[in-house]
Formats: sequence, C-alpha cells, structure tokens
Amino acid sequence: MDIDDVALVLVGALVMTMPLFALASRGRPDDAEVARRPASVLLGRWVRNWLMWVIAPLERAFVRARVTPDVFNYLGAGFGVLAGFFFGRGLLPIAGWMVLLGGAMDIFDGRVARAQGIASPRGAFLDSTLDRFAETFTFIGLAWHFSGRPWASFAVALALGGSMLVSYARARGEGLGVQFKGGVMQRAERLVLLAVASLVDNRVAGWAGWPPGTLLAIAIGVMGVGSLGTAIYRAWWIAGELGKRRG
Repeated sequence: MDIDDVALVLVGALVMTMPLFALASRGRPDDAEVARRPASVLLGRWVRNWLMWVIAPLERAFVRARVTPDVFNYLGAGFGVLAGFFFGRGLLPIAGWMVLLGGAMDIFDGRVARAQGIASPRGAFLDSTLDRFAETFTFIGLAWHFSGRPWASFAVALALGGSMLVSYARARGEGLGVQFKGGVMQRAERLVLLAVASLVDNRVAGWAGWPPGTLLAIAIGVMGVGSLGTAIYRAWWIAGELGKRRG
C-alpha cells in the first residue's frame, strides 16, 4: 500500500464516522461555537457539528491536561511550514495531512482557551497572525511546486492574494467596530478544499489521464476566485454598514 492508498483509507475512515454521528446527534442542539458562527455554503452546520464531535475526545483530553492554547498556535504555524515544504517536494498527500493538522490546531486553540477560561486579546492576536504565516508558507510551497506551470502559478498567486484580502477585510472592519465573517471561501473552506484536493490528486489525475497536480491546481483556482469574491463581498458589506452608521 503506497502513500496515496494510505491517504484514501484514512479519509474513508473519517467519512465513515458520519453515520455514527448522525445517530448520536439526533435531538442534540448545535455546538455552541458552530451556532454562533454564520452559516457556510460549502461547510454546513451539520458538517461542522460532525467535526466538533470527532475532535471532542481530544479536546477534553487537552483541557484536562491543561495544555496552553499557545501550543496549538505554534503547532499550527509549524504544520503550515511543513505543508509548504512537502508541497514543494511534490509529496501532495503528506502536505494535505499537514494542512488538515494545521486546521485542527486552529480549532483547538480557541476552544481550549474558552474551556479553560483563559481567552485573551494576546491569544486572539497570535491566532490570527500565525494563521497568516501558516498560509503564506503553504502557498510558497505551492508556488515552488507549480513553478513550471504558468496557469497554476497564477492560480496560487490569486489564492494567496484572495486569502489575505479576506482576512484583511475582516480585521479592518473589526478595527472600525464592524464584525462580519460571511462569504463562501472563509479559512475553513480554504483549508478543507486544499487538503482534500492534495490527498486525492494523484489518484484522480491517474484515473483521468491528467498530469499530476492538475486537480490541485484547479482547486487552488477555485479557492482564488472564491476568496477574491468573499473579500469583495465583505468589503462591500462592511462599507455599507459603516455608511449607515455615519448617516
């Protein structure tokens, strides 16, 4: 069994937990954090509730062990660096798992901080800033991987720029007193799309007769267009809200 087979088996095992969650979650209210976030087109509340259910045992263990949220912030940045390295080396399935692990760290830091009652402005700053570092290093690796394919390199540049604009629009709005997290390509959607495409690219490309990396490049292009659209939507919404307040 090669690395692509292992990646597919692990993804399949994860998906197989969905029927168990469907049975266990009947009649349960939404997870508190899922409920307070805006609905997502690509990752609906059921999927996010399922994810919180999957990671709940680990979350409880981290809280009991008094693991500090900073550990997850630093690990998330580290996984972003590793993802970039493995993308650059062409090891797409391993890079995909690094992306998923980095996303998991991003979830754990806030949830553990709130469970321990130690959420703070410093932690929020580290969380957001290190997320940007992780994304930057990941996209550097993708640019390295696609350096010989101009259209794919363009998609990487578009996705990186769009991702940073999404984050900037939200941060700038919050700095002016307007909070808005809407859009179709938020950080969670970007991570899932990038990770899944990385995990299955080799197999799909082989079946379809495409050059390796084609599916990943298409997914990155979708990320780029979606991220830019999300940034424009956020900018429009926040500007409108600020205009109402001025009036």
